[in-house]
Amino acid sequence: MPTQILMPALSPTMEEGTLAKWLVKEGDSVQSGDVIAEIETDKATMEFEAVDEGTIGKILITEGTADVKVNTPIAVLLEEGESASDISDAPVAPQPQAEATAAAEAAPEGGSDKAAPPAPESADGSRIFASPLARRIAADKGLDLSQIKGSGPHGRIVKADVETASAAPAAQPVATATKTAASPSAAPAISSDAVAAMYQDREYKEIPLDGMRKTIAARLTEAKQTIPHFYLRRDIRLDALLSFRSQLNNQLDARGVKLSVNDFIIKACANALQQVPAANAVWAGDRILQLTPSDVAVAVAIEGGLFTPVLRDAHFKSLSALSAEMKDLAARARDRKLAPHEYQGGSFAISNLGMFGIDNFDAVINPPHGAILAVGAGVKKPVVGADGELGVATVMSVTLSVDHRVIDGALGADLLNAIVDNIENPMAMLA
Repeated sequence: MPTQILMPALSPTMEEGTLAKWLVKEGDSVQSGDVIAEIETDKATMEFEAVDEGTIGKILITEGTADVKVNTPIAVLLEEGESASDISDAPVAPQPQAEATAAAEAAPEGGSDKAAPPAPESADGSRIFASPLARRIAADKGLDLSQIKGSGPHGRIVKADVETASAAPAAQPVATATKTAASPSAAPAISSDAVAAMYQDREYKEIPLDGMRKTIAARLTEAKQTIPHFYLRRDIRLDALLSFRSQLNNQLDARGVKLSVNDFIIKACANALQQVPAANAVWAGDRILQLTPSDVAVAVAIEGGLFTPVLRDAHFKSLSALSAEMKDLAARARDRKLAPHEYQGGSFAISNLGMFGIDNFDAVINPPHGAILAVGAGVKKPVVGADGELGVATVMSVTLSVDHRVIDGALGADLLNAIVDNIENPMAMLA
């Protein structure tokens, strides 16, 4: 029977996307793994692969359509021997936002009287991703989808996986009693119409929110409401680093390598996470995950928002390797060409506004990170030397925003002190 192709979740945080381009047309035959469309998420444009073989019977969502909810039917796939006449004549429209996911899971495929079973969940409550056809076959054969490993994109269970699996008794869910604490009702947010009414006698231009801006607004609101931030501040002398950087750049000029101050800061933070391993951690809801490698995210401003690409294993990499990788990630971030694994993860982030002349600021933690370092500009300031003499030094102000659920005050101070020590003694970072 005809199978609905649903709008995919191409990243863990994706809730809706834009169907940018169809790479197939009605009547085309596709195999599992064929790229059939390009989907724009809040972060990037990604290819969408078919998970089953068949013929594209009907395209339900035209290319260029924005704000298509995950699990909304976007096309109908016909199996061998089926034709367009097997597709229900009833039009399929994008479903309301509040009901899109549930309705897409419960809707009969291709007008059949037999609906696909609802999306299953594993024992820990997380969703199991499986195609509607795979869910239906699993239900007919009495299979427990949580015991089947998917071979489709992002581990999705497809038709072939359930056809080769043998029936086994489904795992019984463990009954757990949950107690929900009563929370005081929040003050209602002012509506968009009410805000617009305040400015009805003023000239303005209305700018609609794209997917990236919606995601930034939601995540940062969540971060400030749910993460108990505290802030640690230090001034760092840069004179030794600037002198050492100048020497290295002179020696690396023949190789076309030019190190930035930010490259040294990344390396300093990566080393500090190794020196204070208890601070190399993230909040995971009911536990803390302490990472072994130093995976450092760096905020990159792009038109309409920002990315935080992650430099993995940064403590193992040389300054020139970090510099080259950061330039590549930043360039592809500005073109929105990063893959999800390149901007997800990490335990620590850096946000540097020094190049914009900002002396100091407080950055918002990007969950689930444990901390973020806000870096200001290096400016010449009067300083008192160890001998009590007054002098002039290039000083950079930094602020470490810390998640108190993950890192306590003394541990945060140890981490910041390690960062400062690395930056003020740059040669030691290369040892």
